[in-house]
Amino acid sequence: MTEVVAHAVPPSTESKGLRRGALSMVSSVVIGTASTAPAYSIAATLGLLVIAGTGFQAAWFVLFAFVPVLFVALAFRELNSAEPDCGTNFTWATRAFGSKAGWMSGWVVTIAQLLAMTSQSAISGKYTLLLFDLDSLADNKFAVMTVGLAWLVLLCWICFRGIEVSARMQWALLAIELAVLVIFSVVALWRVFNGTAGPQASTPDWSWLWPSGIGLGAFVAATLPAVFLYWGWDSSVSVNEESADPRRGPGKAAVLSTVLLVLNYVVVTIAALAFAGIGQDGIGLGNSDNSDDVLAGLGAAVFGDGSFGKIMGILLIVSVLTSAAASSQATIMPCARTTLSMAVHGALPSVFGKVHPRYLTPTVSTWAFGVVSFLIYVVLSLVSEDVLSDSVSAVGLTIGVEYAMTSLACVWIFRRTLLSSARNFVMRGLLPLLGGLFFALVLVAAVIYYAQPDSGETTVFGIGGVAVIGVLAIAVGVPLMALVYRGCRAFFTGCSLPRGSVPAGGDSIVPDAAVLRGLGAQVAD
Repeated sequence: MTEVVAHAVPPSTESKGLRRGALSMVSSVVIGTASTAPAYSIAATLGLLVIAGTGFQAAWFVLFAFVPVLFVALAFRELNSAEPDCGTNFTWATRAFGSKAGWMSGWVVTIAQLLAMTSQSAISGKYTLLLFDLDSLADNKFAVMTVGLAWLVLLCWICFRGIEVSARMQWALLAIELAVLVIFSVVALWRVFNGTAGPQASTPDWSWLWPSGIGLGAFVAATLPAVFLYWGWDSSVSVNEESADPRRGPGKAAVLSTVLLVLNYVVVTIAALAFAGIGQDGIGLGNSDNSDDVLAGLGAAVFGDGSFGKIMGILLIVSVLTSAAASSQATIMPCARTTLSMAVHGALPSVFGKVHPRYLTPTVSTWAFGVVSFLIYVVLSLVSEDVLSDSVSAVGLTIGVEYAMTSLACVWIFRRTLLSSARNFVMRGLLPLLGGLFFALVLVAAVIYYAQPDSGETTVFGIGGVAVIGVLAIAVGVPLMALVYRGCRAFFTGCSLPRGSVPAGGDSIVPDAAVLRGLGAQVAD
């Protein structure tokens, strides 16, 4: 029995070979904030919120979406304090619900990041060409794809080169991005209040932060993009084993990242709504022609045609470019660490667990992610821009699964400690449960909404392409799991990473007694 218990103890963070203590909590916050691509996310989402029928209440939806995201961030913090494993969702779902659920959780996270990379690569390619005033090439699919793929290779190399190099680049890219957003918001609001913004402008009002007069259809249509606006902050937790304080720092960074994001989003949203209004013509945020990037459409109007305006117009393009690049880099890092953790725990072939002896970063996992992202982007771009667009939207379904699974795993893993204090009941039970149930409902609503034929750019047998792509992308994980099952029996039988929980009075996840008895019986046989 002693031997079984020893094998049931998870590998230490040192065993993965990553560089310990390389990141401060501030660096983790930067990674978590940058990974959401704040500039591009708000630019591409705000118009959709207004068009959905929210009007000025789009600001409320941005604020409202923060609440369940915060609850999920608290679940990440509590789970990380009990087991700071870079596999995050995969590891914790396995601990709570068993090996098959854990493996599928790891797959859902991976496919979400693979699909997201197609969008980020396309954005990086397009805005690089726009930066150099090559507008005609920016509309050329092959030119955008070529530049986007070059960015993908460069960012994979930076992530491979070392976590410190990656963190320094994140600092630089995020600083540029946030500085431009602050200047945009200040200038836009200043012009609104001094009366030089134009007849379309409106003075900010407290009613913008209350959803009065919003119908059910508009509520559902706006909630989906508003919630997914925040996706990516959990990257700060995926680098937990390389953090200076693995148990506490990354979890705090995740919560702080969401707070910084909501402050940024609300200010920029109010500034854009106040300056542009919600009209359907010109620079109005209700104009569907501007919905892909409302900031680009507002740049010249806010900053004018003078020298300052031209400089700020360029910087707006730079901010979206740096936003996409930073988000791409912060997508590569967590995915590589998820597959690394899966390999170390025996859920994937051991080759994915290789770490560079000098740079102390995942090697095969990083470059495998890059190669697969490369191929998916090329195939989707060549097939159709509409399919590419719907594939990116399908990421929303995977996010619903990821956040619901992790939040509910938190409640289950800490079930024996929930009544030990009011703090534990609220932080480990009530709030994560509410967050998990919310995202489960969002997942159902998203499938129903995206299954409508007119919800996206494509349809398959009368069903919306977004729902079809999202469901199929998740379902592909089942045959893949069957494919690796034979070679990963130690994991799937619960020997390498058994189900567990935090016992009363404990602060770490330990294998449950019933699980250990079952493992003991297997060894005896």
